[in-house]
Amino acid sequence: MATVVNAFALSGVSAYPVAVETVLLHGQPSISIVGLGDTAVKEAAHRLQAALTHSSYDFPKLKIVINLAPSGVKKSGSHFDLAMAIGLISSGEVLLPPEELAQTAFLGELSLNAELKPVNGVLPMAMCARDSGIRRLIVPVDNLAEARLVRELEVFGFGTLREVVDFLLGTLEYAPPDRSLEPAYSALPAVDFADVQGQEGLLEYVIAAVAGGHNFLMLGSPGCGKSMIAKRIPTIMPKLTEEEALEITKIYSVTGLLRQQNRLITERPFRSPHHNASLNALIGGGSPVVPGEISLAHNGVLFLDEIAEFERKALDALRQPLEDKVVTVSRVKSTSTFPANFMLVAAMNPCPCGYHGQPKCRCTDYEVVKYRQKLSGPILDRIDVQKYVQPVPFLSLASARKGPSSLELRERVQYARDIQTKRFVRSTEVSANAQMTEAMIKEFCQLEPDALRLLQLSFERFQYSARTHNKFLKIARTFADLEGSPQIRKKDMAAALMARDMDKEHTGMMVF
Repeated sequence: MATVVNAFALSGVSAYPVAVETVLLHGQPSISIVGLGDTAVKEAAHRLQAALTHSSYDFPKLKIVINLAPSGVKKSGSHFDLAMAIGLISSGEVLLPPEELAQTAFLGELSLNAELKPVNGVLPMAMCARDSGIRRLIVPVDNLAEARLVRELEVFGFGTLREVVDFLLGTLEYAPPDRSLEPAYSALPAVDFADVQGQEGLLEYVIAAVAGGHNFLMLGSPGCGKSMIAKRIPTIMPKLTEEEALEITKIYSVTGLLRQQNRLITERPFRSPHHNASLNALIGGGSPVVPGEISLAHNGVLFLDEIAEFERKALDALRQPLEDKVVTVSRVKSTSTFPANFMLVAAMNPCPCGYHGQPKCRCTDYEVVKYRQKLSGPILDRIDVQKYVQPVPFLSLASARKGPSSLELRERVQYARDIQTKRFVRSTEVSANAQMTEAMIKEFCQLEPDALRLLQLSFERFQYSARTHNKFLKIARTFADLEGSPQIRKKDMAAALMARDMDKEHTGMMVF
C-alpha cells in the first residue's frame, strides 16, 4: 500500500497540489522517482539516502518507487525532498499517524546532513495549501515568516528532518523560533519630490500619469532631471492593497528575491533594467521559465532609462504586455503566464549626443531621425504622456525653496484613485482611467460643451486617429478627477491635448 504525502508544484506564479506516493516493493534495492521530475527531483534520491542515514533512520533495502502525481505534468525544484523523506519514513520503520499526514503538507530541501534548506515559491504554495483544505504546513525555518503571510493556515518551521518526525509523533513540543517575524518598515522614503526644482509644469503631468495609470515618456538633454523624477514616482503612487501586495510578493518569492526581505512587500516595486538587458530578462523566460523585469515591476514602475538604447526586438515585445497586463511565455513543453500590470516610465535624449537644438550639438539630421526611429510607432502609441523636459534655469537651482513633497503629491494622487476605484467597482479588470474600454469611455468621459469644441477643433486640424482621440479623453478624465469634477472641462481637455508636446522641432514625437 502506498503512503501519500501532500506537496505542491509551481506553475508560473501559482501552484497546484502534488501527491507524493511512496511504495516499497520486493526486488533489487533501488530508488526510482517518477512523475516527470527535472534533474533536481531525480537527484533527490541521493539526498534522501544521506539524510535518512544521518538522522539514524534505516533506509529501506527494498525497491522504492516514488510517484509525483499528477504524473503527466512536468515538475521542477528541490522542495519535494521533505515530502519524499516523510513518505519513506512512514512506509518503513516509523508509522506516522495517517490522519496527520492527510491534513499536513511538506515543503523543503534536504541537505546531506538532514538539515532543512529554504526554497523558492513558498508563498504561492502556501496559498494553494489553504485553498486545497490543508490544515497544516511544515516548512524550513527560514521560510517560516513568508509562509505565515497566509492566513487560516497553521505553519510550522523546523531546522532538521528529525525535528519534523518527532513533532508528527508528538514527542517534540513545537517552539517557535526565537527571532522577530515582524517586518521593519521604513518611515520615510529615501527620495522625495521636494528635491525636484524648476520642473513645476512637468510635475503636473507626472501626477496625472500616476493618478490615471498612464505610461510616461520624458525627452530632454542630459542633466535636466529625467532620471531624478522617475526614481521618485513610486513615492507618490497609491498605497498597495493587501491583494496587490500578495501578488507582488508571490512573484518575488518564485524568483528567489524575497528571501532576504522575508516579509510581505508593502512598497510598490521600481525596476530599472540596464539597456543591454536581453529579451528573456525583460519579458521572462529561461529554463525553467522565470518572470522577467516587467513582472517584477507588477503593480509598480518599470523605468527604461535611455530607452532608445534598448534592442528594438526587446522593446517591441512590450506591446502585448502593455495592452493585456499579462505576459505569456510559451515553450515546447510548457506555457507560463505572469502578471505584468506596470506603469512604463521611459527617458531618452533628443539625439545621440543629447544636445539637439543647442550650439554644442554636432549630430546630423539623419543621425537624429535614425536615433528616434529606434522607438516604433506602436510602442509610442501606447505611451499616453510624452513630454519634453526643459533644462532647469539657474535661478531655480540656486533657490533654497523646496518644491511640494511626495506626501503632498501622493494625497492628490490617492484622491483621484479613490474616485476611480468607486467608478470601476463593477469591473475586476479595470482599476485606473488608462485601462478604460471603449464602452467605459463613452459612459464616463462626458465633456462640457467648451471641452467638446476644443477637442473637435484639434481633431480637425491635426487629423488624430481614433486611438489617439480616446487616449486624450482618458487623460482628460484623469485631470478632471484630480479636481473632483464629474465632467471633463475645457481646461482638462487643454491639459490632455498638451500631454504630447506639439513642438515637432523639439520632440519629433508626433504619432497622432
